[in-house]
Amino acid sequence: MNNDTKDRLDDHAVGERLRLAREGARITQADAAASIGVARTTLVAIEKGQRHIRTGELQKLAALYGSSANAFLRSEAVHLDLVPRFRKLTQSAEDDVMEAVALLNDLVRAEVELENALGVTRQQNYPPERPILPGNVKAQAEQDAQELRDWLGLGSGPCFDIISILELQIGIRVFLRPLPPKVSGLFAYDEQAGACILLNSNHPPERIIQTALHELAHFVSARRQPETVMLEAGHSSREEIYANTFARCFLTPARAVRQRFAELTAGQSRLTRRHIILLAHAFGVSREAMTRRLEELGLAKRGTWDWFVANGGISDDQARQVIGEEPNRMARLSPQRGPIPPRIALLAREAWKQNLYSEGQLARLLKLDRFDVRALVEDVDSEESEADELFKLS
Repeated sequence: MNNDTKDRLDDHAVGERLRLAREGARITQADAAASIGVARTTLVAIEKGQRHIRTGELQKLAALYGSSANAFLRSEAVHLDLVPRFRKLTQSAEDDVMEAVALLNDLVRAEVELENALGVTRQQNYPPERPILPGNVKAQAEQDAQELRDWLGLGSGPCFDIISILELQIGIRVFLRPLPPKVSGLFAYDEQAGACILLNSNHPPERIIQTALHELAHFVSARRQPETVMLEAGHSSREEIYANTFARCFLTPARAVRQRFAELTAGQSRLTRRHIILLAHAFGVSREAMTRRLEELGLAKRGTWDWFVANGGISDDQARQVIGEEPNRMARLSPQRGPIPPRIALLAREAWKQNLYSEGQLARLLKLDRFDVRALVEDVDSEESEADELFKLS
């Protein structure tokens, strides 16, 4: 990494980065001060930029915060303090949530730092914000979901590969990493970094997509409100009702569902498991989600799904009998990919190729082990040897 003094930050900027890193690591000022053998008031002065930090002190604090001294001094390094919305089931998962918050901050910092180092700007194509209005919040969510689909050019038909739409068409930073089971996803917005979403890659594909669209709803309706939203048993706020309805309507637009339902049930008098299986397969949602959407639209009687459950459910074997052994369309909703998004992988490889970062620096920056980083960059030389001047990018 280039360590020229012209790229170093002043004491105030370094102090602010140290403060954010300490708070992100959940370490008190007293403990941090003790680690470098100074009074707490001295640490306060360092964080305020009123006292220059010595090299040895910086190295000790960096190690305590799980970072490197160089990361606090580089001008292209980014130190954000994202306060995301998060979804969890109970109050008992506070530690799990805080770890997920710290991970989202780290991943966003890494991507922005790589962009700064390479002189790259992420293109954003954000839709207009739609604040939640008084009145029927579900009706507004359905209308906003369809308007966004139209704005994106998706129309009203089935929509697959939601993650790519969020990343490439809208420009949201989306990360999939293993998280504790109770944490589904987090959303945060920052003026510098833009909109950011972290999703739990351990969850089933349909749940990942539901969460992604739930967080997209928060982005559409209140992207600059950083308060925490929690799901409590027996309670759901207007914001959560809006987000859940938005996600459901984005995946299964009313007009398209009604049209496909009419085609499948033409000339028939009863709703069967086969109808549910075909509809769920067509829209890439679970069979339960499809049945409950039919109930919501008045195309099936209330309690239809509960009746199916009480009478043996709708099994995977039954679905295979209807649609065969075709690849599951649900897999297209959550494409297989490594621990970092493809765009960050390209940035990391280019930064390594230009000798801006070593493998060790990339591993620390991206929160990966050295094996993953080596796999990421090892085929750069082979790709370069196959390149033709006709395809060289300016």
